[in-house]
Amino acid sequence: MGSTGSIGTQTLDVVRQHPSRFSVYMISANNNAELLVQQALQFHVPHVVICNPDKYAQVKAALPGVQVHLGIDAACELVQSPQVDVVVAAMVGFSGLKPTLAAVRAGKALALANKETLVAAGSLVMGEAARCGAPVYPVDSEHSAIFQCLLGAQGNPVHLLHLTASGGPFRTWPREQIAAATKAQALKHPNWDMGAKITIDSATMMNKGFEVIEAKWLFNVPASQIHVVVHPESVIHSMVEFADGAVIAQLGCPDMRLPIALALAYPERLPLDGKRLDFSALKNLTFFEPDREKFPCLQLAFDAIGLGGNVPCAMNAANEAAVAAYLEDRIGFYDIPAIIANVMAEIPFIGEPSLEAVFATHEEAFRKAQERL
Repeated sequence: MGSTGSIGTQTLDVVRQHPSRFSVYMISANNNAELLVQQALQFHVPHVVICNPDKYAQVKAALPGVQVHLGIDAACELVQSPQVDVVVAAMVGFSGLKPTLAAVRAGKALALANKETLVAAGSLVMGEAARCGAPVYPVDSEHSAIFQCLLGAQGNPVHLLHLTASGGPFRTWPREQIAAATKAQALKHPNWDMGAKITIDSATMMNKGFEVIEAKWLFNVPASQIHVVVHPESVIHSMVEFADGAVIAQLGCPDMRLPIALALAYPERLPLDGKRLDFSALKNLTFFEPDREKFPCLQLAFDAIGLGGNVPCAMNAANEAAVAAYLEDRIGFYDIPAIIANVMAEIPFIGEPSLEAVFATHEEAFRKAQERL
């Protein structure tokens, strides 16, 4: 799900390298009809979902003999098919929640790259995954690193999870310069090749805030045991610290295909082409505390998880609206956290939101954020 985005295209590259191991049953995209058609033809995909109704006729005409479906409900139905073993949730934003829930309710193994699903409805998603026996394998490099480190824990309790962050393109900039940052500057991530929305989230450090919330649900630890550390080299992808002070870290080159391949083939590690870590070339590994005054979105995420209930969902919706506006050059960089904070303060609080309440909260928070634009 989300085959034309950064994670989706890299997932298909893993499949391309292991054609005897994997076949693709369904791919979906929102808008990129041209790439979706190319992928369907290259990987002989029997089912294709396009979510934008304006692109349906184009995709349908280009893929004779392929079953072309329209809309998110079609994706929800297809992920439950008996032919499906693993569902890669690579859609960006809140739109990934409904098909992700459909997959876990069908007991499918879930390779999860959609942060917003756990941010908005972590308790519901992980509860359903446990109830239905659906394993959840994280695809984010940081959460995959923690997952791998915990394999060596042998049941010992965690003292701290250390989530590493590159710091984004503005790590060394003064606040005044960041305030005037352009979209083009924010989109120049120093280490990772990601989609536009996630790259902006990295620049604001909201992406790391999302990962804190994700880690809480994935690994069942309170936010007080999750520590964010800025590591500009992006060599150590995250670490786990135990009661005796020992720390296990996972290292590697910044290549998202590594956590993708592990999630697809777990517990097996598949050979992949690409750059390998050269320890003789590692001159420095540096670490810093994040500056929450320069990057207030990180603090907003900790505030949201502290408040709990539907507040993280509201935060996520406001962020989606604000980032979209920033990408359209409608607001400034620091308007993003200002809008989010305003919406978080005004949304009616629900302590234990149902799925219906999650969707209602998202809609109301998104609308409130748009009003503030």
